[in-house]
Amino acid sequence: MPADRPLRAPSQHRSTTAQPSHHAATSAVEVRRSARRRRTVSAYRDGDRTVVLIPARMTEAEEQRWVTVMLDKLAAQESRRTLGDGELAERARRLSEQYLDGRARPASVRWVTNQNTRWGSCTPAEGSIRLSHRLKGMPEYVVDYVLLHELAHLLVPGHGPRFWRLLDGYPRTERARGYLEGVVAADRLPHLPAARGE
Repeated sequence: MPADRPLRAPSQHRSTTAQPSHHAATSAVEVRRSARRRRTVSAYRDGDRTVVLIPARMTEAEEQRWVTVMLDKLAAQESRRTLGDGELAERARRLSEQYLDGRARPASVRWVTNQNTRWGSCTPAEGSIRLSHRLKGMPEYVVDYVLLHELAHLLVPGHGPRFWRLLDGYPRTERARGYLEGVVAADRLPHLPAARGE
């Protein structure tokens, strides 16, 4: 995502930052800014360090946001375990117990491949919850947030204050929403940010 003005004249700038604690696999993040890089963002592991490549024109706030997005993308790629429908239903049950006093009791919870504009949906009359297959491989806290969001809709159909109060207890609501917003923003770029493997 381009910024309004270039921040630095050099063709490439590197900075190293301490990694957020939820990414325990590596100890540091090295951000490399490049004047030749216009829009794309990419990341890869280099030993115990993660290298994130961004356009030189990005603001510091954009840099921090993209570092978080790319760390999460790498973590998701490295996670080989995908929940099946049965595990998804069990996870929904646990989330309902933990955050909604067990009041949300879905009749079915399953992955679907026909939801490309929504992350999840529910039909309160049937008690059914469906999650988009695009969530597969995303960090667990993001899947949990979408599940909890749909569970809350079994109790409150709209997005008014009563609905959001139901999600107050989940500590990663804002982080998960930010992650999903980052994914949507990345999808709108001419070139998707690709996390390079080893």
